[in-house]
Amino acid sequence: MITNVHIFISGHVQGVWFRASTKQKAEQLGLKGWVRNTNDGYVEAVFQGDDKQVKEMINWCHQGPPLAKVEKVNVTKKQSIDILKDFSIKH
Repeated sequence: MITNVHIFISGHVQGVWFRASTKQKAEQLGLKGWVRNTNDGYVEAVFQGDDKQVKEMINWCHQGPPLAKVEKVNVTKKQSIDILKDFSIKH
């Protein structure tokens, strides 16, 4: 079953390689989607793929890369599923 989630990660998550690390982990898990920094200091991402791998990715986001200090991960399951082709970093 394909799962599609939209998440916001708060804390000290910008300027700590969060986007690059997220892309690397998502590709390792075979997920599609994207990640970006928001203007208000969050990291925002969409993950699409097998339910088990998406859950593993969400769990990873609660910690993030070594320099990150994650305070909260807000996850919303999306109903509509556009088939994504790869995982990218949006700017």
